Amino acid sequence: MLRRLLVGSTHYILDPFGEHCDLRRFGLKLAARCGKNAKRRAVVAEARKLAVLLHKLWVTAEVYEPLRPKARGKAVVAA
Repeated sequence: MLRRLLVGSTHYILDPFGEHCDLRRFGLKLAARCGKNAKRRAVVAEARKLAVLLHKLWVTAEVYEPLRPKARGKAVVAA
């Protein structure tokens, strides 16, 4: 039952109705790859990523940030 809920949630995230977040960006990037089963593989990969994320949030009691700030490279110091 849990697997069914995770896959259903992933389908919602990847559909046009899903909100813009890091999970959606990741899934759409995987689905854009060439191949016959790219969408199916993206759904399974994202469902696993969602399960790991939910477990981590549950254990650490952190607050979920749907759009994390991008890591910037080292700042160039002008002399």
